[in-house]
Amino acid sequence: MVKLDILSDPICPWCWIGKAGLDAAMAEQPDHPFTVEWHPFQLNPDMPREGLDRRTYLEAKFGGREGAARAYAPVVERAAEAGLDLHLDRIATTPNTLDAHRLIHWAGIEGRQTAAVSALFKAYFTDGRDIGDRDVLADIADAIEMDASVVRRLLSSDADLDGIRQRDAHSREMGVTGVPTFIVAQQHAVPGAQSKEMWLKVIEDIRAQIAAG
Repeated sequence: MVKLDILSDPICPWCWIGKAGLDAAMAEQPDHPFTVEWHPFQLNPDMPREGLDRRTYLEAKFGGREGAARAYAPVVERAAEAGLDLHLDRIATTPNTLDAHRLIHWAGIEGRQTAAVSALFKAYFTDGRDIGDRDVLADIADAIEMDASVVRRLLSSDADLDGIRQRDAHSREMGVTGVPTFIVAQQHAVPGAQSKEMWLKVIEDIRAQIAAG
């Protein structure tokens, strides 16, 4: 098996699109060599705990409404190509994702990490839910068969807050400036939302290397 580490943020649309490309390749090649682990990277590490109004955030980030529309046009196009059910109009708040990353971490301990990531993307991009809200996160945990009462109690504590921040900071120190970033076999960094075809080629190359000894 080959370790595939993925640095991602559940409010990053390109991370969702990149996951779709990888998922499609792994579905087409179910005997793929990858063991996947997700790692935290906050797009907005200084986001207020309660988040920000999404329109205000986007217009400030992209220089007005037209700039935001231009920035998201390729997102909408690629999401449609990937068959993703994207509803940007339903998103009212851009959240702080620190707690969402804690949930992903705890889900990993229970072997449900990818399920958590998938559920967070759907909650945010399809359903327009505030994934910075702890009740929403507990509900997501329940939906993937985690104990929601335990998750709610952990979220109300400081459990793993420093660990998530340190892992995020470590990635930045290693030179990661954006997500998604995929790291193959702890050696090769693959940045950006790659296509199914690219991942099929990577799988083919890995198999060839293994066969060659």
